[in-house]
Amino acid sequence: MNYRTRIRAIREDRDLTQKQIGEVLQKSQQGYNHIEDGRAELKIDDLIRLCRFYNLSADYLIGLIDEEKPLE
Repeated sequence: MNYRTRIRAIREDRDLTQKQIGEVLQKSQQGYNHIEDGRAELKIDDLIRLCRFYNLSADYLIGLIDEEKPLE
């Protein structure tokens, strides 16, 4: 699974909107949408914010592992 599919699935599973996650990343809804749709890359700072927000490992968020692991 690629990271775009994974971060979209996590967001949807938690009933969050793109606007809400955009606010976490200090981006507009459109800016976050571009990440999920592949028109923009996920920056490392944004990855760190998402890991902290969701309390999930970066390996899981970017699709390197399939088991949900909390931050250590």
